[in-house]
Amino acid sequence: MKKFFTTIPLLVLGMATFAQNKIQNLNFESTENNLPKIWKIAGDGSAKVFIDSNEKQEGKNSVLIDAEQPGFKALMYMLPENYTGRKITLSGYIKTENVSEGFAGLWMRIDPEVAFDNMQKTGLTGTTPWKKYEIILAMSPKDTQKIVIGALLTGKGKVWVDNLKLSIDGKDIENAKIFEKKLTKVELDKEFDNGSNINNISLDKNNLDNLKNLGLIWGYLKYYHPTVAEGNINWDYELFRIYPKIAHVSADQRDQILSNWIKNLGTYKTVKNKEPNDVKFRPDLDWITNSGFSKELTNLLLELKDAKRPAVNYYVDFFAHVGNPDFKNENPYTQMSYPDEGFRLLSLYRYWNIIQYYFPYKNLIDEDWKGILAEFIPKFINAKNETEYTLASLEIIGRIHDTHAGIWGNNEALKKYFGERYAQAFLTFAENKAVVKDFYNDSLGEETGLQKGDVITEINGENVDNIVKNTLKYLPASNYPTQLRDISKKLLRSNAETITVKINRNGKTEEKTIKTYTSSDLKIKTENKEFFKMHDDEVAYVYMGIVNSDKLSEVFNKIKNTKGLVIDFRNYPSDFVVFTMGKLLKPNSTEFVKFSSTSNSQPGLFTFTPSLKIPGADNAYKGKIAILVNETTQSSAEYHTMAFRTAPNAKVFGSTTAGADGNVSKIMLPGNISTMISGIGIYYPDGTETQRIGIVPDVEVKPTIDGIKNNKDEVLDKAVEWIKS
Repeated sequence: MKKFFTTIPLLVLGMATFAQNKIQNLNFESTENNLPKIWKIAGDGSAKVFIDSNEKQEGKNSVLIDAEQPGFKALMYMLPENYTGRKITLSGYIKTENVSEGFAGLWMRIDPEVAFDNMQKTGLTGTTPWKKYEIILAMSPKDTQKIVIGALLTGKGKVWVDNLKLSIDGKDIENAKIFEKKLTKVELDKEFDNGSNINNISLDKNNLDNLKNLGLIWGYLKYYHPTVAEGNINWDYELFRIYPKIAHVSADQRDQILSNWIKNLGTYKTVKNKEPNDVKFRPDLDWITNSGFSKELTNLLLELKDAKRPAVNYYVDFFAHVGNPDFKNENPYTQMSYPDEGFRLLSLYRYWNIIQYYFPYKNLIDEDWKGILAEFIPKFINAKNETEYTLASLEIIGRIHDTHAGIWGNNEALKKYFGERYAQAFLTFAENKAVVKDFYNDSLGEETGLQKGDVITEINGENVDNIVKNTLKYLPASNYPTQLRDISKKLLRSNAETITVKINRNGKTEEKTIKTYTSSDLKIKTENKEFFKMHDDEVAYVYMGIVNSDKLSEVFNKIKNTKGLVIDFRNYPSDFVVFTMGKLLKPNSTEFVKFSSTSNSQPGLFTFTPSLKIPGADNAYKGKIAILVNETTQSSAEYHTMAFRTAPNAKVFGSTTAGADGNVSKIMLPGNISTMISGIGIYYPDGTETQRIGIVPDVEVKPTIDGIKNNKDEVLDKAVEWIKS
């Protein structure tokens, strides 16, 4: 249920450290490749960002964000220092032209979760002249890891930005005092900053067994031993110290070395944990007694179960008010695009143990997670280059079956692997076939010779079914329809300038050679969507991808006498309106969801929270409510659907949703690989699962090849038919 506005900086920055440098280029006068130097671009929209020397507020340049179709794009700059002070102010000038279906603004964020503002409340839209705006945030230097500033456009239109300034407590930031943060014991350990010194790891049966058991114990100590939890040891580097000692030794020798290692971590207090109520599942710790360890090692590990641990582990905290884990101090080792063997082993152990103890849906993994650890040790060790290492990471991420998982951000290895160029057509799967759904640009689409409804059977001589089968392991998703959703975006990608495809059209087979384009040359057409419209005199329609909470009262006043309302969730909601809109759909308060989460007192023990309710309203909408879903309905869209379908006159139409709900938690792996998990469990009030299953529609309707060919929206048509029946 993430809000993408607040995740901008996290996509690209990782664990930044402050260095003593001056603030640079706030007026965009220094340029490179038609972009402002040292600034970054973020966001998944198609908008273009570039220097504009014709339109500026002062000096030679401004920056223009130009979006022809709705989306999200941001300009961003991370400050090189952390500063002492109470309040930080970002000011700057903005000019807009035809901004709609969203807003424009400045934004500033202090991480992790210290403060954030993106001018969404200001709601800057339409066409406006140059005007000065400012954002003021309360500072907390001791809690700050990074400060990021920028400008953004969500929706479509144009926004120019110029002449930014920063001040702290009213003084120019250049005169501000740098905050000197005391380094932790972990940060002071520099022994392996330039490499693990581990190579040529043996993969014989004995050493593989040692490696598997080391991974189990290293992760268990990381989250269960108070000395590690308190941040007294660099646990990444401790791996590089302990592994050479157990390599190539017998099981008895290994167990004695590991026992001494644990005893040297020091003593701790114990506490008898109370038996919790409403347990979803317990931590998997049976391996301690069934791995054949020595009696001494087994007892040392068992005693740790009752250790008194701090509420905040150095490596894991929990986000306030939600409870999803914050893996706050996991070093991404950004300087390593291809980590050495020791760091690749660390990457596997880090990820595997995060899933072992903090993934709320671990109980749904179909296979023994410990077996997966053993399976992937050779894959990570044998990865010969950056691409193979990245693909090994992507493959194990796929084994947790979570659509929120994947490798996110601008990962160059994956871009090159799947192809940096795109054909003009985009595909969907209908009747289990890859079908041309539409074109990024109609005129360039005509040049391909393809038509809507064409079935793609071969690509560059390879059968599409085989491509899908061989690619599934690199498509992390909660269910098969969502994997097909994701591969449909990759099938027509290539590094070559042309792709040869074989198609089936009206029972006849044809072959086409089609051009590919860089993402900036696709010339994506504009789609003029709006939040609310009347489908006809009796049926109202809202598109939740651009829902505007400020317009809800006005919209529901207009539709109060209609026969029915269609709520389209085949998108990602642009605003969180579960309660503000939900209460307008029903007269009475009803339960719709409950959560599960864990804690650092007993990592891996997940318990349920009480169910959450949606309030009702006396003037609630009285017509029928048809909710539309499909495989693009994910996370917040699924959560909204769960709430809205509790309305007495509601039915869900469409097909299985993405099956990934719950606020996301980010994970950084060595080599600056960024991934995520669903961080809390989401369930119906009776405990019924939603993860992997998704929202099961009341009326299943799937698009057909004939419907795509004839521009029909068969899901919408079925919903309207029900409303009028």
